[in-house]
Amino acid sequence: MIFDLDHTLWDYDKNCAEALSELYEIKKLKEKGIDSFDNLFEVFMEMNMQMWDQYDLGIIQRDVIRYQRFHRILLSLGVDDYNLSLEMSSEYVALSPTKKNLLPNAMNVLDYLRAKYNLLIITNGFDDIQATKLSSSGISKYFDSVVTSEKAGHKKPAKEIFEYAMAKGNYQPNDVIMIGDNLNTDIKGARNAAIDSVYFNPLKKQHKTDLKHEISDLIELKSIL
Repeated sequence: MIFDLDHTLWDYDKNCAEALSELYEIKKLKEKGIDSFDNLFEVFMEMNMQMWDQYDLGIIQRDVIRYQRFHRILLSLGVDDYNLSLEMSSEYVALSPTKKNLLPNAMNVLDYLRAKYNLLIITNGFDDIQATKLSSSGISKYFDSVVTSEKAGHKKPAKEIFEYAMAKGNYQPNDVIMIGDNLNTDIKGARNAAIDSVYFNPLKKQHKTDLKHEISDLIELKSIL
């Protein structure tokens, strides 16, 4: 079984909020003109999603996220301070992955599935950061392998990253199923590699994709698997 990590097991939004809240206070951003943490978080989530979508599509590279993300966020909030943005980027990248929040029922489901299946992670995240997330949240022990786009040399939805992961465990496409929250990277990627998938849609977003399996709570995996 293959899992995505961010937004599927690791609660990206909650962990980002905790890290950014700490940085808001540490960097005294209210004194610099950012009236509230809510303003910072709203802009961060919007711009961060845009940049990760661009990264997944190959439009931008890792360094653009590292060195430009917080600069763009601060500029949009009326703060033109590139050095501050670099400080925040470095500290955020160090702090956020140490947060421990998982999506509801993640640990319950992993306990259940681990007794029945070999579990893998495929993620478009970076080696060092994703390893810290898995360790901090206490779920490293569940996975036989963690395949990142950095390690595989390909990003979801390219079939090659799935083929790379399957080759590590000597699996065939009909041996595995992909669970993820992103229709483009996870579900389309699984189809590109000719493997089944489960779309995790906790917010019950509307879409027109024809799916074999769709769930809104991870606990529903018990009824499928």
